[in-house]
Parts: sequence; structure tokens; C-alpha cells
Amino acid sequence: MAVQNGKDLLIKVDLTGGGNFQTVAGLRATRVSFNAESVDVTSLDSAGGWRELLAGAGVKSANLSGSGIFRDAASDARMRQIFFDGEMPDFQVVIPDFGTIEGPFQVTSIDYGGTHDGEATYEVALASAGRLTFTAF
Repeated sequence: MAVQNGKDLLIKVDLTGGGNFQTVAGLRATRVSFNAESVDVTSLDSAGGWRELLAGAGVKSANLSGSGIFRDAASDARMRQIFFDGEMPDFQVVIPDFGTIEGPFQVTSIDYGGTHDGEATYEVALASAGRLTFTAF
């Protein structure tokens, strides 16, 4: 597999609720992580005292984060609206040479910052809020 360009890892938000996805503007760094909790079913009968896990059980989750510069674009306004209204719209995460993850996410934090001699910056964090789908490239 060839090395992928980091700028190709995109977070997109549904602007209207009708499947109109737009890349979150100004992001310079993005990160996605997938998690699955395990369910321990170890007992005194477990072979050799080794831990046993229940297949297919446990809670799955995904977390997204990004940081960048404030650009006052439609996606910036939408992210603020989502946070203040407590919405959980669909997002898309485009992972280069892998596929697209799509589903509802909650904006769990938005941080704004800046210095007197630099641009305004922001950081955003999202947590999965329902079933996610995967479409391979």
C-alpha cells in the first residue's frame, strides 16, 4: 500500500439533513478512532485459566477530532448550530484508500483560540451516536 496524504482524511457534515455533505472547512489535522468494548465470560472452567471473551458482544463506538483555522464557512456555522442545538446529524469520514464511514455523531466539544499575531483556530471533537455504515473504495 502506498503512503496516503493526510489531507485526504476528511470529515464531512450533512448541512441540511438531506444527504448534502460538505467537508468541514479549515481543518488542518483530523483523527478517527474506533473502539469495541469486550465482554469477559471467563469462569473457573476456562481452559488453562485464560480469559475468554464473548464474540460479537460489547459496545462499539467511534470518535472523531479535528483542528484547524476558522474560515467562517457554511460548515463552521453548521458545526456551531449542531453543538448549541444538541443535534446528532450524519457525518461522513473519508479514509484514503480504505473507505467511507457514515452515521450520526454528537459534537462533544468545540474550542476556539488564537494569538494576537496569528489566525483564529478551533478544535472539534465528535462521538458516534448510532449505527455507522462502512463503504469500501
